[in-house]
Formats: sequence, C-alpha cells, structure tokens
Amino acid sequence: MEKQALYSKSGAIATITLNRPEKYNTLRPSLLSDLEAALRQANTDNEVKVIILEGAGDAFCAGFDFSGGLEHFGEHIEEATYDPGMDVNAVVNPYLSYMTQFMGLWRGLKPTIAKVHGYCMGGGSEMALCADLVVASDDARIGTPYSRVWGCHLSGMWVYRLGLAKAKYYALTGESLSGEEAARIELINQSVPLEDLDQQCKRLQRNWREFR
Repeated sequence: MEKQALYSKSGAIATITLNRPEKYNTLRPSLLSDLEAALRQANTDNEVKVIILEGAGDAFCAGFDFSGGLEHFGEHIEEATYDPGMDVNAVVNPYLSYMTQFMGLWRGLKPTIAKVHGYCMGGGSEMALCADLVVASDDARIGTPYSRVWGCHLSGMWVYRLGLAKAKYYALTGESLSGEEAARIELINQSVPLEDLDQQCKRLQRNWREFR
C-alpha cells in the first residue's frame, strides 16, 4: 500500500507530501502515522536542514476525513455512538492523540515550512500552523468550519498566532480566509500568487540552509 505521507530528500531539503489527493489529503490515522515516521526520518538525518510540508493534488489538506463512515477514527467517534467525552480524552492522551503528530512540526530539531495551496481547513489548518513558517497561495482557503460544532481550536496555534479575540472570532463563526487575508492579519507569514509558491519556498529554503 502506498504511503499516505511521502518522504523525499534533495541535498539538505526534506519534503513531506500528504498523499491522498483524491480526498484533498484529508486526515486519517494512517496518514498521520506516515507523517510521524517522515518527521522522525527528517529529524534524525544530519544532512537535512529544512523540512517542507506540502499536499499532493489540488489542496494542502481539507481537514479530517469524515467521509464513508468514521470507523477509521476508532470507537469514540463512530457515527452512531459518538461520545464527546471520549473524543476529548483521545485528543489530550499523548498515546492516542493526533496532536502528537501535529506538534512534531513545532518541536522537531529542523525548521519546518508549510507550503499551502487550495483548501487548508479544520485539522489541516491546525497542522499547517504548527510549522515554523507558513507560506500560502493568495487563493488558498484557511479556516476551521468544524468549530461551529465543537466551538474551539485544537492545537492552540490560531490563538498563539492571532491572539485570543481574533482566534475566538474564527473559531465561533467558522469563517475562512484567503491566503492573502491570512497573511495580512499575520495568521501566516506570507502569501504569493499560486504560480510563484514553489519559487518562494525555494527562496526560503536557500536562505535558511545558508544560515544554518
């Protein structure tokens, strides 16, 4: 079975590619497990100086995969028996939580850049914002629509980057932002036209690699 987070290395640059393009790279435990393995590989390779996280196909990541039944998330989130308490328990339990994989971007030894295009929604936005730098295409869509059900952000990075008042606004309304708007309010670092996104990330890679 093909990995759902692909790992490649070119010189000092490691690239991790979320690889469920037919599902807009939505998150399942199998993808997160592959992400964790890729981050471990990059962070234990002395040749790697910078890690790029990107999405295959038309989107970075459209959030958690709620399609075709929810049994892949375990018993606490089955459609017929969803238990909010069990869900909270899973999120805060480091042995069960996907937050461990998200925060691997933040706590690792190597600088990380999230290269965002298309949808960057829900859990996908939480994951991207755990990177050290976030660069998006102007027309990307970034938001947390699930918050209209649960009412809060998962990783706290929206609060960390925006401050409480703005983060609560987007959490409770579920409104999304374009990449351009997200850069203007300093949720992310930069936005550029889609056709310039690869080149801008290469510039950042070069600067960081030379610095280190």
